[in-house]
Amino acid sequence: SCRVFAFEMVQITSVYFGGGTPSLASPLTIDAILDTVSQCAHLAEGTEVTLEANPASADALRLSEFQKAGVNRLSIGIQSLDNAELKLLGRNHTTCDALRTLEEAKKLFPGRTSIDLIFGLPGQTVASWIQGLEKALAVCDDHVSLYQLTLERGTSLFKQVHQGFLPITNVDIVSEMYECARHILQNSGFHQYEISNFSKNGAFSTHNLSYWQGSQYIGIGPGAHGRFVPRRDGRIHQEARIQTLEPDVWMKEVFACGHGTRKQTPLRELDKLEEVLMLGLRMDVGITHQRWLQFAPSLSLWDIFGESEEIKELEEHGLLFLDDRGLRCSWKGLAVLDSLLLILLKQLQHTWIEREKGV
Repeated sequence: SCRVFAFEMVQITSVYFGGGTPSLASPLTIDAILDTVSQCAHLAEGTEVTLEANPASADALRLSEFQKAGVNRLSIGIQSLDNAELKLLGRNHTTCDALRTLEEAKKLFPGRTSIDLIFGLPGQTVASWIQGLEKALAVCDDHVSLYQLTLERGTSLFKQVHQGFLPITNVDIVSEMYECARHILQNSGFHQYEISNFSKNGAFSTHNLSYWQGSQYIGIGPGAHGRFVPRRDGRIHQEARIQTLEPDVWMKEVFACGHGTRKQTPLRELDKLEEVLMLGLRMDVGITHQRWLQFAPSLSLWDIFGESEEIKELEEHGLLFLDDRGLRCSWKGLAVLDSLLLILLKQLQHTWIEREKGV
């Protein structure tokens, strides 16, 4: 699949091996993939190469082999340091496994090891969440990602909750968990550079930032999504690309066609702007005027939001900033971004429709 895109690629700025569980793959496979990428496009020395790792499949020797293969950043799916919570989540590792993997990872990837933690579990209290977070902060490296539990249909946890065997965590409690975590991380020297991500010593994820900045990326593998800008007839067309979900079917398509792309959807201009708005405001820096004009040269942030009374009200409440730097959420605003986006997207769509009418 990489070779299919080769004629349209110039430079790769990051590589991310994501879930499933890429740490189950052979390090030789990772090495071969990176070698192919470097043959297809320029892969500069030091380019961020991240691998997601499950503590149950990432012992010291294996991590060392991944490092030799070219991985230079690790994201460990610890999720919790409480064995009862891990069991509830259906994880196949223990707290001891997680701590051991984390210690080995920090030796091999100092300053470039991230951990994922999940909050909002059934039966979890604010106090137990804080206790678990502080335990993790005592041993973590320079990057932490926090995710609210999402109940995936088809999982045992989903079934137990929807059958009433486990309680759904109250939304106010979940909000309190998130707010407490933000303050604790800030007091521990971490900077929140995105809604779910915190770093210190400049250890932010280059790859993840590219998503939120609206950069193009290629998704390869069963179920992978991508945003790509192929050039045809001298013109640029931005597309959303989705890979075939079923692994066996995906492999057959790759062998037969050279790629496993199931669907290519050209993105309309308004689609792109909505995506830039939703993703860009997840970052603490928000969207700069320069960045926005790359996607909408004739429609500035001022044009869209500058005269809106609703937007002015959000500014007055200290939730949003629209100034010479661009559009961004305040610390308080980041916590309620979903609510803000309902207003912002509505205003964007209204302005777009009026412009199309020639009003």
